[in-house]
Amino acid sequence: MDHNPDDHRQAADERCSLVGLAALALIVGAATGWVGAIFRLLLEQADRLRDAMIAWAHGNAIWGFLVVIGVCAVATLVAAWMVRQFSPHASGSGIPHVEAVLHDQIPPAPFGLVPVKFFGGLLAIGSGLALGREGPTVQMGAGIAVFVARVCRLCWADSRVLLAAGAGAGLATAFNAPIAGLVFVLEELVQRFEHRVAVAALAALTTAILVARLFLGDAPDFQVGPLSYPTAASVPLFLVLGALAGLLAVAYNRTLLAAIAARDRFGSLPIELRAGLIGASVGFLAWFAPELVGGGDQITQRALIGHESLAIVGFTFLIRFGLGPLSYAAGTPGGLFAPLLVLGAQSGLVFGVACRVVFPGLAIQPEAFALVGMAAFFTGVVRAPVTGIVLVAEMTGNVTMLLPMLGACFVAMLLPMMLRNAPIYDSLREHTLRLERQIRQK
Repeated sequence: MDHNPDDHRQAADERCSLVGLAALALIVGAATGWVGAIFRLLLEQADRLRDAMIAWAHGNAIWGFLVVIGVCAVATLVAAWMVRQFSPHASGSGIPHVEAVLHDQIPPAPFGLVPVKFFGGLLAIGSGLALGREGPTVQMGAGIAVFVARVCRLCWADSRVLLAAGAGAGLATAFNAPIAGLVFVLEELVQRFEHRVAVAALAALTTAILVARLFLGDAPDFQVGPLSYPTAASVPLFLVLGALAGLLAVAYNRTLLAAIAARDRFGSLPIELRAGLIGASVGFLAWFAPELVGGGDQITQRALIGHESLAIVGFTFLIRFGLGPLSYAAGTPGGLFAPLLVLGAQSGLVFGVACRVVFPGLAIQPEAFALVGMAAFFTGVVRAPVTGIVLVAEMTGNVTMLLPMLGACFVAMLLPMMLRNAPIYDSLREHTLRLERQIRQK
């Protein structure tokens, strides 16, 4: 049998290219892990500073009230100004922008996006907007990858692989969830299994988590008490929870898009003023209930422990359901994942408490429903069930509820599809493409 020498050379070149890509992915992952860890630590410090400011303000009556509102408004305004002035694609989550780049719909953004995302995210999330840290870290990881690819003069095919790997490293760093980072790349970003992408992503995730854990430690983000394996009699209840999560997800998607549309209708107002008004409203809420603003990790943790009353959880859920879309409409850097996990945990807890009252003989643990609700609501909104399941399992260090999560996520994904509700990142990507057309027309 004859062998073509050109085929051998091509195969050898592909192997060398893959090794080179893996080496660069290790560098991108380390840089992303470092940047993401510093970003997360500074966000925690910003939360402490905000709480300290509010505590001080309560001792200064009217002046303190005005200071809280003013600081939140100015921080949000400055974040929106940075986005408009230096990097329009740094607005919002950033994941739709990364997906659009990976699908060859728009070109990669300049490296200036990374500092805008970093400092704008600190100002916006630190001021109390209900936004997640993962969107900025995903887009910063992608931005770092683009910078490395340009320095090394990679072709677009290799640059695309490196970009996807950097984005996955960003998600893994944000939530200390390396496997979820890999699944996110394949399931949500590229939406198919590609060997080159998988190899590069594994390399980037390895160094990202190693570096990030030097700063953040290796404990799961959330602590969950011992959970019993669900009984056969309780399995249908998790399917009902999935249906509830799916319907809530449709409502949330529509609310988020409606908030963005309402913001755009006030196009005569400068975007900074619109953002400042939203920041002021968040500051108003922070004055009365500081625990309800921000990314929401503490709210999720309280739901997973299950120590709050049903009335408080229900009230918090309603506030956060509206606060998330309002915060996203500010047009500042900030993601969706963390706020989704808050709402999923709370809705699951409320459902679990109700089931325990209605079915006292099933020995129901409401915290188990809170955990499953996180994955189900995430799946209903994003339509990435495997990412949601793995992410929740890694963030809680719990695999007991994998089977209920599978069932709940199945129903939570099925219902929105039957209702023809598009995944949120598909809708937001359309908005990103419109923004790109506006930028080109200027």
